[in-house]
Amino acid sequence: MSSPENNFLSDCQQRIQPWLDDFLQQQNGLASHLSAAMRYAVLNGGKRVRPALAYASCLACGGTLADADSAAGAVELVHCYSLVHDDLPCMDDDDLRRGLPTCHKAFDEATALLAGDTLQALAFVALTSSHLDSSQISRQVQKLALASANMAVGQALDLAGEGQQLSLAELEQIHKHKTGALIRASVLMGAIAAGCDDETTLNSLDLYATKLGLAFQVHDDILDVIGDTEKLGKQAGADAEHDKATYPALLGLTEAQSLAAQLHDEAVFALKPLGCRTNALIWLADFLVARDH
Repeated sequence: MSSPENNFLSDCQQRIQPWLDDFLQQQNGLASHLSAAMRYAVLNGGKRVRPALAYASCLACGGTLADADSAAGAVELVHCYSLVHDDLPCMDDDDLRRGLPTCHKAFDEATALLAGDTLQALAFVALTSSHLDSSQISRQVQKLALASANMAVGQALDLAGEGQQLSLAELEQIHKHKTGALIRASVLMGAIAAGCDDETTLNSLDLYATKLGLAFQVHDDILDVIGDTEKLGKQAGADAEHDKATYPALLGLTEAQSLAAQLHDEAVFALKPLGCRTNALIWLADFLVARDH
């Protein structure tokens, strides 16, 4: 049965997929094997949650979908770069992503590393090629650059925490950086694309994104425990195998599920000052804590 959140997410997927395909095709001068690895990493599936958040935020602030295309594409390129690097043997050493061999398995480790590097750089090309005015582009570049840096910090903290007994505050710090940073950037870049510069609105969206980023990660940790490898498109139980600190391991499964629900409710409540144009943001919050993959 279709639902508003699934319909909106599907519309966003159908919009951003050809945008990403066209954008990657326009990048001339890349070695053919590098281009193939980049296309493999970006175009083979994915929920496109971050582009959808950018679109939803733009609509909530009075913009159009077209206003947010470059931001939506840029955040997905950064997300895909991060997945390629996360899967490398020197990081999480994963063999499966989106139901397919990871990039370094399908190609080789050096090509995967370079594909990730190039995707991150091209995200900023996408932003600076948009039709927005220079001040909007500058603000978006700043948000995305900061998110990219924070993701690396989060990955470093995550690797250092393997095999350690972390506190809830320490675990939250990891995921505010590793997962939450790009979700925050997606939401705020969508608002900037709409021309929003109202501090109250931006603060509300930032709080929504912060809470949602944590809810997303808690639910992701839960799925690693109760999910199915085929549905997840990646190896279930990988967190325990790598002795990673997770919310279910720290809190227990039931309490982790309660925390995800609480964070979802806090995210939705943060949107109250924005009024009636936040339906898509609420739908996406609902989806992210109810998904099975």
